[in-house]
Amino acid sequence: MPILKKTRNGLIAAIAAGAMISATAVPAQAWGKKEQNLLKGLAAAAIVGAMIMNSRQGQAQTTRQGWQPAPAPTYRSPAPRYESPARYEPPATPRYRSGIHDTAAARAFNALSLSERKLVQTRLADWDYYHGAIDGTFGPMTYRAVSSYATDTTGTAQLETTAGAFGFYDSIIR
Repeated sequence: MPILKKTRNGLIAAIAAGAMISATAVPAQAWGKKEQNLLKGLAAAAIVGAMIMNSRQGQAQTTRQGWQPAPAPTYRSPAPRYESPARYEPPATPRYRSGIHDTAAARAFNALSLSERKLVQTRLADWDYYHGAIDGTFGPMTYRAVSSYATDTTGTAQLETTAGAFGFYDSIIR
């Protein structure tokens, strides 16, 4: 195999030399400017090709002679140490009063029977405090009517406890 490569390189060098000699041997008057430039280009291409082939041969020989790339560096860090797994305790969620449905007035109202709840809404509607549907549910309109009536009569302090709210609803029903 190396003999074949040497022969090929020699052949390329011979062609390049022949092109250079033929360009100078022929009188300049017989060749036009374009032909001369063509021969110069061919000779240059042959020379560059021979140089590339020689450089590739050098790389191939270096690889065959045992050259190997440097091994990739290995980094060692100490293994992570973990504590014994602690039992997960979710954070305590604070209890917030969220809206009208979590008030003492709502809890007391919802503890009444359906007929009693409708009666409370009917009485508040008769007194022009409630303007919603008589459905027995404690919603924003019922809350607004109960708060307005309490403000006008006994005061809203009675609605802050469940027992006070039951007394307030009893006063409306009776």
